Amino acid sequence: MLCAEVSLYPQKTTRASEIINESIQVLNAQRLEYEVGSLSTHVHGPEDRVWAGLRGMFEKASQSGEVSMVVTLSNAAH
Repeated sequence: MLCAEVSLYPQKTTRASEIINESIQVLNAQRLEYEVGSLSTHVHGPEDRVWAGLRGMFEKASQSGEVSMVVTLSNAAH
């Protein structure tokens, strides 16, 4: 199992919230558990699906332009 805390920061846009929300929806395709907070999203699940979810989030956000993504990972039990 892998846990991640992820924050997306779309750059040069007035649609930041929309881009972030669309990116978070990618996690559903990976069948991951996640909790959306005001500053970050907590994701946990099997390692391969968490990695795929993070990559998918970044790729989805990148479709709208420049984006920064900050991720903290842990393999410790939660």
